[in-house]
Amino acid sequence: MAGITLEMAEARLALYLDAEAKILKGQRVDMDGKSLTRADLAAVQQGIALWNSRAHNLAGNNRIQVREVIPR
Repeated sequence: MAGITLEMAEARLALYLDAEAKILKGQRVDMDGKSLTRADLAAVQQGIALWNSRAHNLAGNNRIQVREVIPR
């Protein structure tokens, strides 16, 4: 199996961003003194960070940039 492509990383990132939006809209329900949470926001946000990093790396955004060179 080939490695993860940029398109795959971007698609996964989009799924995580969609999940975060749904969670932020309120997927928590309180009934009879009990609370039900359907998703873990922290886990989704960790996934966003992971897939955002992978997408940037695959896009070549991790190149080292030289700001200044001092000749000797």
